Amino acid sequence: MQFDKELDARGLNCPLPILRTKKALTDMTAGQVLKIMATDPGSVKDFQAFARQTGNDLLSSDEANKEFTFFMKKK
Repeated sequence: MQFDKELDARGLNCPLPILRTKKALTDMTAGQVLKIMATDPGSVKDFQAFARQTGNDLLSSDEANKEFTFFMKKK
């Protein structure tokens, strides 16, 4: 998937991946896609809730080797 910005949140625990994502999205324009890489297993539910609460689209969520990759589109 194509993305406009990448955020490495690996090694960070809740709530840091979400806080860093929120900060990264503020620097982006509507329609741009942010790729987030995280290792916190709780981040799956966190990003789903974050998308619902903020209106940003969680385009995909994937796990491989205990590493999670999310693609979020700014509203």
